[in-house]
Amino acid sequence: MSVFAAFSRTAAVAAKELIHLRRDRLTGGMIAGIPLMMTLLFGYAINQDVRHLRAAVADMAGTQRSRELAADAQATQVVDIVRRASSHADLEHLLERGEIAVGILIPDDFERRIARGQRPVAQLLIDGSDPIVFSAARGLAELPAAAPGAPPGSAALFALRPYFNPERRSPVHIVPGLCGVILTLTMVLFTAIALVRERERGNLELLITTPVRPVELMVGKILPYVAIGYVQVTLILTLGRVLFDLPFLGSPLDLAVGAGVFVAASLTLGLFISTAAQTQFQAFQMTFTSFLPQMLLSGFMFPFDGMPRPAQLLAEIFPLTHFLRIVRGVVLRGATFTEVWKDVWPLLMFFSVSLALAASRFRKRLD
Repeated sequence: MSVFAAFSRTAAVAAKELIHLRRDRLTGGMIAGIPLMMTLLFGYAINQDVRHLRAAVADMAGTQRSRELAADAQATQVVDIVRRASSHADLEHLLERGEIAVGILIPDDFERRIARGQRPVAQLLIDGSDPIVFSAARGLAELPAAAPGAPPGSAALFALRPYFNPERRSPVHIVPGLCGVILTLTMVLFTAIALVRERERGNLELLITTPVRPVELMVGKILPYVAIGYVQVTLILTLGRVLFDLPFLGSPLDLAVGAGVFVAASLTLGLFISTAAQTQFQAFQMTFTSFLPQMLLSGFMFPFDGMPRPAQLLAEIFPLTHFLRIVRGVVLRGATFTEVWKDVWPLLMFFSVSLALAASRFRKRLD
């Protein structure tokens, strides 16, 4: 009899929980939403077979065979030639600005090298900060028919010259990116539960009688966390320097400005989530759901150039995508603020839109 009673009580609790899940549309949506999102991201958008790296060519020879060499490189689909350069210095400048991942330098004595059977006949300048990109571009050095008349089994056609991470150490690429990943998770989570916690604790009752405007409340909520964001960035980069000999080639002031804008953008995303969530658990769920696509599509785990174009367009919306370019550009390539401005203004736009949406959704009411 006691066993039957225990089973009845357990079944009653389970039935109650099912009713609760049916009423909780957010949790119900995530039951199917997260598997669907992860399957699409890993099956369609994430591609470890890296292709279509942005490349530039400096053809100093200007002959038919030098043009064939560039065309053969393009035909491999490992690179997409998007720029033409006039010199070795131009290729280096494009790499430093982050506009290309691979530079193809064909020297003016290209024909003489071929006639003498001299190898290599050209040079690859590679953004070696990402070891995956370097490994993909290295395959171009062994093009079997890149130089017409080249005998089978001849030496590599390209000399490889990696930039920014010549030792190809993974921490050099990963640690700067961790600044963005950790800030995205912590900043969004902190502010996502901020207003929800105020509502659950009854503190919103106090706001009803105050003249605080929604925008003022939003800005006041995020200001303390901006300082926390700077502490986290400083801690991560200091540990990277001490433990992994991480270089820092750019200006700390340029990075500080970029990091500040990114932190503000991430915080306003959290505030927007807090206006949509009813409980702290829902705020956590929504934070996790927004974090996954940012981490997978931003270029932190997989090269951005290897993703399909629709996935790239989606990733351009995310703050993390732009901050990874900023922090890696400043830290690893010594990029200036002018050079990373193209990724700063999207963060400013995201901050403005998210703050406006969060303020418009917020109401100083208990319901």
